[in-house]
Amino acid sequence: MEKHEHHGYHDSSTNRKDIHAHRNNHHDHGHHSKHSTEEFRSRFFVSLLLTIPVLYYSHHIQLWLNFSPPHFPGDKYIPFLLGTFIYFYGGKVFLLGAWEELKGRNPGMMTLITMAISVAFGYSLAVTMGMPGDELYWELATLVTIMLLGHWLELQAIQRASGALQELAELLPDKATRIINGGTEDVPVSALAADDKILIRPGGQVPSDGIVIEGASYVNESMLTGESTPVHKGQGDWVFAGTVIEDGSLRVRIEKAGKDTTLAGIMRLVEQAQASRSHTQVLADRAAFWLVLVAFVAAGMTAIAWSAAKADSSFILERVVTVLIISCPHALGLAIPLVTAISTTLSAKNGLLAKDRLALEEARLVNCVVFDKTGTLTKGEQTIVAIHTAEESEGSELLRLAAAAEADSEHMIASGILKAAEERELTIPKAASFSALPGKGIEANIEDKKVFVGGPNLIQHLGLSLPSTLKEQASRYGVEGKSIVWVVVDGQVSGFFVMSDIIRDESREAVAALKSRGIKVVMLTGDSKGVAEKISVELGIDSYYAEVLPEYKADKIKRLRDEGYRVAMVGDGVNDAPALAVADVGFAIGAGTDIAVESAGIILMRNDPRDVVRLINLSRASYRKMKQNLAWAVGYNALAIPLAAGVLAPAGFILPMAAGAVVMSASTIIVALNAQLLWRFSLGKTNVLK
Repeated sequence: MEKHEHHGYHDSSTNRKDIHAHRNNHHDHGHHSKHSTEEFRSRFFVSLLLTIPVLYYSHHIQLWLNFSPPHFPGDKYIPFLLGTFIYFYGGKVFLLGAWEELKGRNPGMMTLITMAISVAFGYSLAVTMGMPGDELYWELATLVTIMLLGHWLELQAIQRASGALQELAELLPDKATRIINGGTEDVPVSALAADDKILIRPGGQVPSDGIVIEGASYVNESMLTGESTPVHKGQGDWVFAGTVIEDGSLRVRIEKAGKDTTLAGIMRLVEQAQASRSHTQVLADRAAFWLVLVAFVAAGMTAIAWSAAKADSSFILERVVTVLIISCPHALGLAIPLVTAISTTLSAKNGLLAKDRLALEEARLVNCVVFDKTGTLTKGEQTIVAIHTAEESEGSELLRLAAAAEADSEHMIASGILKAAEERELTIPKAASFSALPGKGIEANIEDKKVFVGGPNLIQHLGLSLPSTLKEQASRYGVEGKSIVWVVVDGQVSGFFVMSDIIRDESREAVAALKSRGIKVVMLTGDSKGVAEKISVELGIDSYYAEVLPEYKADKIKRLRDEGYRVAMVGDGVNDAPALAVADVGFAIGAGTDIAVESAGIILMRNDPRDVVRLINLSRASYRKMKQNLAWAVGYNALAIPLAAGVLAPAGFILPMAAGAVVMSASTIIVALNAQLLWRFSLGKTNVLK
């Protein structure tokens, strides 16, 4: 994939505020979507302060702790007055949440909480108005306060998970220096548009995606790729919004602005991943729905059982309310979303973008990884590794003429020849004419000489015979899997270049790490069997498919899936699109400027195949956390509901309603804290695969 290719973001807006608006609105966590962390916090502290006098003047508390508070006229109404305020003020978020759930015909945890506090308030109010029984204002106050605490802590945990994403929006500077009429002017970033030219000084932040037209500098791109080593940028290279210029100044032509930038695209992808649903989330949601039904059935059975046992009405009501409180599936509802928020944010910070949660979840099941060769396991750059000439020719002269012939070509081989000539500081003449010979090479007139450059088909096309020495040397390189490029000058075979695609150093580590986990590694390439075999042996790859055209790569993936493998395909996201789409999980590698590749579920910002291993590691770690949270949430309810109903009453143990609220909130906090441990997971090493 060419580094300069862009795909995806076609929104015309270039306003920096749009990115911040996206940042502020990207999170919508179910029943909390209309309430802020600050709201829960303020309501918690107010309710906590008012709960203290409610407890102090509650008859039950006085009996249990054997004390008498100071008395004054009307003090017996303190629990009623403060409890009523706590119900409406502290309980407002739950009452509104229940109303939304019931309007949507989807009763959930807010409905259960509202039912519990409303029953407690209604019963207590009736007792205050003269009905026989004991007021439950102290239970009501403690329940509302503890539930507010639990929700506040939950939202704090969720906000932390999204905090790294929010920080991305702060990477953009407020102003940019635009070059105009030979001078410069400071303008808001929102005023930048495509084709504007800007100046970025040392230490400055890049305001929009663009191409360097003058200058050179090392650029810190860690905020996009997770790679801490600065990247050298010079004329013709891309720079991206939010990255930092470290030393020299750069003049850049803007190509993408506002919502079209890579930075904005990353934010959209992370939002998309956090909002999408996985198999595990669907299971958790279904379990939560049934748990609501179980709670109401358990509450009804509790009332019937204790009524049959001739229990006091206030006791029956307390047991029913306790069952409703303790069976809230809050921990179950939090178990998956929080892990997902953390894992998608953690992966994005490290240059691993999961476009949807299903792809991140499925990665843990992969037992076969198929790599495209060019640009994935190799650098995708043809480099001259040797030059062989006929007796009357010189290597530098051969290279000079070939570079002149290839100057107007965009082929990968042409780039390798031109680069070699530049490294040798050769003066490249201008070709008088140039024409391509499809499937054979190119033809050009240079300094009154007719020069042909091409592969073996060129020699056959021209009807030439190879000198015996050159033929023997070329055959040896062919066995080694290297490409041969012939140069013909004025009808004579003058020599050939030996070209090779360089294997990435990271590829060896990636293949070894995958194999150490028992994952089969396969390579797909359109190159010859000789090239494929050599690279496979060098990297330790299990098997390979050679001479495969792009349109047939998907068939190879299907064959592996038919054999029972869960297949991940790793390619550049362009000509590998069909194969990426057919695989169980598609990885688009090196897609730093192409992060909207539709065919891939997971996008790797760096040209580093080790990131495949890192993503699989994260997928497995995230799934473990999901299972742990689900096990705790479901197990907690299975044990707590019978206790709340009073099954141990014959043994002398009755779970107080307030204790039930504490236990329920504790379950939520435990799930949240367990998910937070995922932040400690290290993506830095590929050999740590446990």
